[in-house]
Amino acid sequence: MTPTQVEIQLIAAVTAAACALPGVFLVLRRMAMLSDAISHSILLGIVLAYFVTRNLASPLLLVAAAVTGLVTVALVELLGRTRLLKADASIGLVFPLLFSIGVILISRYAGDVHLDVDSVLLGELAFAPFDRFELFGADMGPVSLFVMLGALAANALFLLLFYKELKVATFDPELAAALGISPVLIHYTHMGLVSVTAVSAFEAVGSVLVVALMIGPPATAYLLTDRLPVMIALSVGIGVAASLAGYWLAHVLDASIAGSMATMTGVAFLLALFFAPGRGLAAVAGRRRRQRLEFAGQMLAVHLLQHEGTAEECYESSLVQLEEHFRWDKAFARQIVRQGEHLERWRLAGDCLELTDTGRELARAVVER
Repeated sequence: MTPTQVEIQLIAAVTAAACALPGVFLVLRRMAMLSDAISHSILLGIVLAYFVTRNLASPLLLVAAAVTGLVTVALVELLGRTRLLKADASIGLVFPLLFSIGVILISRYAGDVHLDVDSVLLGELAFAPFDRFELFGADMGPVSLFVMLGALAANALFLLLFYKELKVATFDPELAAALGISPVLIHYTHMGLVSVTAVSAFEAVGSVLVVALMIGPPATAYLLTDRLPVMIALSVGIGVAASLAGYWLAHVLDASIAGSMATMTGVAFLLALFFAPGRGLAAVAGRRRRQRLEFAGQMLAVHLLQHEGTAEECYESSLVQLEEHFRWDKAFARQIVRQGEHLERWRLAGDCLELTDTGRELARAVVER
């Protein structure tokens, strides 16, 4: 593995961790699409700041991008308060407008400047190690790595200092306000960090991967746990793992690094969607199947109890009659019978079922509900 490959993976891992921290609370607050809106609309802030400074390296670009992100959030909320539009429609109106203005300004007034729309959208991690940070003549490493380390440190510091306030404001804004915590201040600080993180990752990974890393890992972690600290840790871990896996996928396929990383975040989510314990589709299907079998077993126990001791007891408890009475197919009926025998709810005597004491207790409990 070459030093350049190591640096690319370090940048990707740090970017994934930096994006995951604010992304957790975007997912929990059902504001995931705001990350897409912010990551696109801040292009306008970058362009306007460039027109003022005429310097792509100016820190004013970062400040302007963060402010534009906050303006995006404010406009979306302003439209939402009119009650004429839903939140998704407001987002769909605001960010294409701001992003398009930025694109028009670039094409009209900055055509000879390195403000490439394709680079903003897709990024190019392969080139990130060539932009070096030098300190007193010493090569310290890629600029993108230090920028993203700064974004990661800012997000982690905010999370550590305001964890309780952020948690309360996320799950119960009314309680937060009653406790003297300003949900509005917490909200806009969070959105500001989302904006800073997005613009910090622009040149290296592009806005598409920013959205993927900010939403994919937290959404995956959300399916795996109900505990917030575990969700945060899982989001960071999944993001880093998806980034590294995506890099090597791109290496094997000779494809876009950012695209491969975004693909791996999707693969991780799909795996959790199908196989997550408790919430995965496989677990849900298994639980529904068990509930259906249990309900059918209870119905059969009640049916046998109702006909117990009557003249038609054996007829009503025969397998053929059960299939016709409950409209069960033969395979399902035999499965219910075998399950009940295993649980000692009834026993098969010839062609007829006889309740056991356990079966009678179950049937009586169901009837008395």
